[in-house]
Amino acid sequence: MLRCEYLVPGRESGIQSGRFVIGDVVYGPEVSTPLTSGNAPVLSVHMTETADRARTERWTVDRPVRTGTENGLHYAYNDDYLFCAGHIPEQELYTDATRAAYAAAFDLVERLGHQSVFRMWNLIGRINEPNGEGLEVYRDFCRGRAQAFEQYTAQGRDMPSATGIGSLGGGVAFYFLASRTGTRVNIENPRQVPAYNYPVEYGPKSPSFARATHLAPRGAGPDENLLYISGTAGILGHQTVHADSVDKQCQVALENIERLISASNLAQHGISRGYELSDLSQVKVYVRHPEHLARVRQACEEAFHPSADIAWFTVDICRSDLLVEIEGVIG
Repeated sequence: MLRCEYLVPGRESGIQSGRFVIGDVVYGPEVSTPLTSGNAPVLSVHMTETADRARTERWTVDRPVRTGTENGLHYAYNDDYLFCAGHIPEQELYTDATRAAYAAAFDLVERLGHQSVFRMWNLIGRINEPNGEGLEVYRDFCRGRAQAFEQYTAQGRDMPSATGIGSLGGGVAFYFLASRTGTRVNIENPRQVPAYNYPVEYGPKSPSFARATHLAPRGAGPDENLLYISGTAGILGHQTVHADSVDKQCQVALENIERLISASNLAQHGISRGYELSDLSQVKVYVRHPEHLARVRQACEEAFHPSADIAWFTVDICRSDLLVEIEGVIG
């Protein structure tokens, strides 16, 4: 089984017997290109101002892993899972570099046989600022990512859950998880237009992701299935709502997740059980303005189970009128 935990500086837990680290992502005060350390890839992303607020997202598996590097990608894998990380340096235009980085990643998963990519993260510096041509950096990035997906899949829509969020550093840090043996189902939300169908007003190419991905690992029982929830914000249909209220946006984001993971929606995707907000075990919350953090924290702590592992970050979000974004894991 694949597991995730958020490690706090000074309270790092040891690796449980029979578990093996497949990848670490350090959400902290520094940015660096990926490296391999302690037999697993490590990606450091500038997401906090100070070291005491850093979090390490650690992914572990129950079988030993092998590691490799190629085309700037650092990865670890076993017979079931692949973790891969990369970094696109800061530049004036991102389309071509993003397309090349994603194409290299897709080549890797095909060569290793881990073709079922089920979760992606993209941490983008200057996400709402203009690139060298005046196009928003996020839209520039989305154009390159979409072009790579169009080459990778016949319809260009076999897209897993993902997060595209701002970072405090330069360039684009990205990482993803893929499976060789699990059964994957990508999930959409009836309250929202699929991101890949957004109208042209949101950029020359639509964002390439599903609202969630359900993964049934090899040999797992129904209670061992995993559900990965994409970064979710105050969007209904394709439009941002309540641009002047972080409280209302947070409520809509929570309601979107609640509907996404409900029994009625998952049944439409062939999944036999549903979930509630209290079932989320790991949560990441991104808040644009520091002065909003306390109110968002209160709303989320009331919505999620007291045992949920929640990490908080103050960064920009993929649309300039979005104030909060929430993602999570069930399983």
